[in-house]
Amino acid sequence: MKLAQFDFLSDSTEDTSTRFVCFVGEESLHRFDLAITTTNRFYGKKLVTDLQSGRTAIIGPDDLEEEGYLEHVYKIKEDEAEELAAFLVQIVGPINFTDI
Repeated sequence: MKLAQFDFLSDSTEDTSTRFVCFVGEESLHRFDLAITTTNRFYGKKLVTDLQSGRTAIIGPDDLEEEGYLEHVYKIKEDEAEELAAFLVQIVGPINFTDI
């Protein structure tokens, strides 16, 4: 059996930190099961995975300010997105441009 040849654009390994958090929205009563990964990639943004749906987004403070972003990415209602944003704003730090 012949192994496939790949034209890699990038291939690297790094140590990351992942925080697993579960909470219920106060008003919507929507349960959030999240995996929040911190990495040196993505200019300091976090990789946020909704473990129930499997949807993942790279999120920074600018994304939290974008109207409708969380609703679109995670396929949730507006009130649920407001509660998620209220949590994530505490977790997501400033964007760091380290390659400039």
